[in-house]
Amino acid sequence: MNQQDVSHRLPPGIDSDRFASLIELARTEDLAERGDITSEAAGLAKDPQSYALVARQEGVFCGKGLLACLLGRLAPQARITSMIAGDDGSPVERGTHIAVIECPPATMLAAERTLLNFLQRLSGVATLTACYVAAVAGTAAKIYDTRKTVPGWRELDKYAVRCGGGCNHRVGLFDAVLLKDNHLAGVSTDRLAEVVSQVIERVRRLRPPPQFVEVEVDNLAQLDALLQLDGIDVLLLDNFSPDDLRRAVQLRDRSAGSTRVKLEASGEITLDTVAGIARTGVERISVGALTHSAAALDLALDRLD
Repeated sequence: MNQQDVSHRLPPGIDSDRFASLIELARTEDLAERGDITSEAAGLAKDPQSYALVARQEGVFCGKGLLACLLGRLAPQARITSMIAGDDGSPVERGTHIAVIECPPATMLAAERTLLNFLQRLSGVATLTACYVAAVAGTAAKIYDTRKTVPGWRELDKYAVRCGGGCNHRVGLFDAVLLKDNHLAGVSTDRLAEVVSQVIERVRRLRPPPQFVEVEVDNLAQLDALLQLDGIDVLLLDNFSPDDLRRAVQLRDRSAGSTRVKLEASGEITLDTVAGIARTGVERISVGALTHSAAALDLALDRLD
């Protein structure tokens, strides 16, 4: 298997060099310089055996587009002989054989835990995201992730969110402007529009321009002060109650020239509350839990006799 060719087939948004470095870091922390001393002592057969990647619980599998690259670096002798149909992010039932991999036992066992760690994390994020997306079905709201990702995993976490049907917020501090309360600390409501206007003027001189400009507000008075400003794409409604979210939507809709501004709800949003928040009329709901609290999907690698 040609590792370089495999890397070129990674899904969009995942840098092959960063991904390779992450795999190597994970491999090294498991094998160090000695390798798998248990498999070495066990004297395992050298002939290839077949292993099934099995879902032990229902969920969304994420990693189909990454599996070949993972195996190419963790188990170069491995060969994928079958794979479930459908795009990455497909639902799986408990007991589903996601893939069948042919590989010498010692090589497969040395790669097993690292391989599963990647796939279980990715699938857990995709599964939780799909739950949130399903909860807001039938409304105008879309589910967005945040920057609350595992260090080094941002591209992978955000890929998993997309596979679960969610949307990506900014990638980092470099690609979009998000003025939060700490940026505006000490600015009174009557000066808010003036201060934000000055920021927007400086933003317009940035090259390349940011993907979007977003400003966080903590109450309806701040929202009202900013609705007439040109240059704001999204207003972030932080910890608004459902009633205040509805009032915010009404205020935005009544405000001349500001209906293009999207409203984003954020703050302590759970699966129990997200549907009600979506019904208030906001277009965006950002959920940090997608990536900071997702449980791994239970996957296993079982030898086929």
